[in-house]
Amino acid sequence: MAATPFDPEAVRAFEHARWQRAAGVYGTTFAGATEPFIEPLLDAARVTRGTRLLDIACGPGFVASRGYARGAVTWGLDFSPAMLAVARARDTAIRFDEGDAEALPYPDAAFDAVVANFGIHHTPRPLLAMREAHRVLRLGGHVAFSFWAEPDANIAWKLVFDAVAWHGDRAAGRAPAPGGGFATQAQCAEALREAGFADCTTRLAHATWQHRDAQALVAALQAGTARMAAMLEAQQSDAMAAIVADIAANAERYRNADGIALPIAALIASGVKP
Repeated sequence: MAATPFDPEAVRAFEHARWQRAAGVYGTTFAGATEPFIEPLLDAARVTRGTRLLDIACGPGFVASRGYARGAVTWGLDFSPAMLAVARARDTAIRFDEGDAEALPYPDAAFDAVVANFGIHHTPRPLLAMREAHRVLRLGGHVAFSFWAEPDANIAWKLVFDAVAWHGDRAAGRAPAPGGGFATQAQCAEALREAGFADCTTRLAHATWQHRDAQALVAALQAGTARMAAMLEAQQSDAMAAIVADIAANAERYRNADGIALPIAALIASGVKP
């Protein structure tokens, strides 16, 4: 079967619809996976008191709020009105703008730091978004973005992908072909260099994602993600039961008093505008 041609507008429409739907429950579902990487991300971008900070693909504003708590002068930007409504209700001290990460509505050299916590790879053209980040940074400004590590380092993802591969169909979600991603530390650094950044570095950060059981993990992914949710929702009901049972069996080694503590990992890439 021929590969699906890349269509940036189809990617944008898919992502927009999914994040609009997830906005109201993101904070109680998938935020548990992304939250542990906020402080390392802000550290990588050198965010301190007085930093003019832009949080791209800000979602409900958790990164922007942490930046503001450090004393940064903070903006958040997202393309989802539903996400922005949550962000504005959560934190009235921060300016949250609706806009496109590939065409930022800000002048050149407006910020000291630009960050994106698991957002860049959801844009249709990640390199274009990084070039826009470069444009709005002042000389010497810092960029940092996070991206999920490969499943071998990211056990929560590996449990799900392996179970779907055994009992279901990983292609069932029929999401449009993405515009690009970063599977390795070298690819992260190279993408930043291609966007014009210097002193590009990446590091692997580790955390755990606690769940009551396998069903709770699957429910969080279905409610709070985009491509993963589409894949899981598309599975046949009998296959889905087998998938959850497979995850439960293989998650037993991570059991603690509160359920299952699943190791997760992310790449945090950073650079400087020379």
